[in-house]
Amino acid sequence: VVPKCVHAWFDEVNKGAQKEADLLSEQLGVDVKIDYRAPESAEVSAQNSTLEQAAATNPTAILLDPVDYDGSADIIKEIQDRDIPVILFDAPTPEGSGLTSVGNDFAEQATIAVDMLVEKMGTKGKVAVMQGAPTAPNHAERYQAHLDALAKYPDIQGIDNDNVETAQSQAAAVLAANPDLTGYLNCDACGSGVAAAIEEKGMQDKVTFVAMDNLIEILDYVKTGTITATSSTLPQEQGMYAVLMAYQAAQGMPLPANVDTGIGRITADNIDEWIETVSAK
Repeated sequence: VVPKCVHAWFDEVNKGAQKEADLLSEQLGVDVKIDYRAPESAEVSAQNSTLEQAAATNPTAILLDPVDYDGSADIIKEIQDRDIPVILFDAPTPEGSGLTSVGNDFAEQATIAVDMLVEKMGTKGKVAVMQGAPTAPNHAERYQAHLDALAKYPDIQGIDNDNVETAQSQAAAVLAANPDLTGYLNCDACGSGVAAAIEEKGMQDKVTFVAMDNLIEILDYVKTGTITATSSTLPQEQGMYAVLMAYQAAQGMPLPANVDTGIGRITADNIDEWIETVSAK
């Protein structure tokens, strides 16, 4: 399993992958092992180096969330030429690649986030959108979908890498430069950093923030109200179904182009249920 970088969100993917591996081991009577290898930073060179190291172990399959698909296309082909299936997760299927992708509809997720923002904030205001890792295809798709959805509201003015500390410092700068800000959206699982910046500025009652994903630190901010709502890509389920697709690929079975793991809508109304569910995993 090769994620973009070291991050709590990918730890949750790994938990789901391990859970599926344990189930397959029990059902098949074989030892299915997960080798989780996270690059230190979300850079294509670091991820390619990790991919090469993973491929050298001759695994049954490799699960990959690409930082930049084009930048990794050659090494992905080399891995496939060695008859090692590559399954993508948390990323759209690149056109013509023939790869299977496990995840959700990222544009739909961003549109849901905008709808939840407008429901609380109203149809007038000034909204900041934090992009995440600019080369990441899922972040780019969410970012553009955020902008497209905001464009439906002419009285909202729209004005962002995959790291909580960076998100906090960037958000603090945005908030300082835009004291009239009324809304915040982000494209990755670093919402706790943005929320911390909002609290530091004392702008909880001024800024409606709709985040991404269901990490416990994000859910805690929904509980306190600093984060109004969040839409989740369900990382645990992505890990589970990516391992299942890898098993089927290893058996030579045909795979779908996409496996949609769905989108979780998390608000104050169901936050206690989500905290209990995520804590249990």
